[in-house]
Amino acid sequence: MLRFARIIAAEGYGRGLQPVQWQALTYLAAANRVSRTAKALTAWLGQTKGSVSQTISALEHKGLVSRRQDPGDQRVFRLALTDEGRAMLNAPPPSVIAQMLPQLSDGERDTFMALVAKMLVGSIARQGGRPFGQCRACKHFLMATEPEGSHRCALLDVFLSDEDSLSICYEQMPA
Repeated sequence: MLRFARIIAAEGYGRGLQPVQWQALTYLAAANRVSRTAKALTAWLGQTKGSVSQTISALEHKGLVSRRQDPGDQRVFRLALTDEGRAMLNAPPPSVIAQMLPQLSDGERDTFMALVAKMLVGSIARQGGRPFGQCRACKHFLMATEPEGSHRCALLDVFLSDEDSLSICYEQMPA
């Protein structure tokens, strides 16, 4: 397991990034807009605020991430991938995981993913960490009532796009 984790963590090296920088980019690509903050990234990475602040600064310096003050809450800074950051995530070679999973049959892949999820959820719970999960699977998620309407987060009292609702959320509480 340690070697498996190390191979996956080292993926960013070939792109001129430290593993934690690569993990930060992949988190920002998967997170909904309300979860793209330093606080949420700190919880996702399981690192200190200072370490994550250095990671964000390095990614900003490389032009891969931007940081902007939230207009509604001046204490919060929102993070976003730049075009260069998105391009780096989408550039070949494919991710290590994308290269490993096709070696499994559909049934093996489903079983493997279920077991890894179970181990991860258990480990995070034992450590008192946040589960993170898809917004739509949250007890606070309110589905749009009209075909062209917006979804809503009842906890944060914000509207959510379809894209946000399919992304992971820092505040997610399983329904």
